[in-house]
Amino acid sequence: MHENWPEMVAGLSGPLKELRAGLPEVLKSFSSLAHAATNGKALDPKTRELIALGISVAVRCDACIAFHAESAVREGATRDEVMETMATAIYMGAGPSVMYAAQAVEAYDQFRAKADAEKG
Repeated sequence: MHENWPEMVAGLSGPLKELRAGLPEVLKSFSSLAHAATNGKALDPKTRELIALGISVAVRCDACIAFHAESAVREGATRDEVMETMATAIYMGAGPSVMYAAQAVEAYDQFRAKADAEKG
């Protein structure tokens, strides 16, 4: 473990830009799907990010964990909320989710520290 999660996100910007250039219609459609999925009224943005973070753990996607941990921080999620989300992800994803949950908490902590440092 011990990834540098903010570095992972930064390092993906170039490859994602290349993917957007190579598959403009696919990524435009994906962006539309993301927009539609995140603009409901019943769930607030923080709750949606916590759900996305939990799913990221259950499907075992490192980059997804990084992006959604960062977004959870941005949306004001607390560490306790992240921990409860990890409990549900572990319940749904069994043993492998335990390992990814540890990574998700580590990612959240790194993004929280970065956000706190940027505030001064």
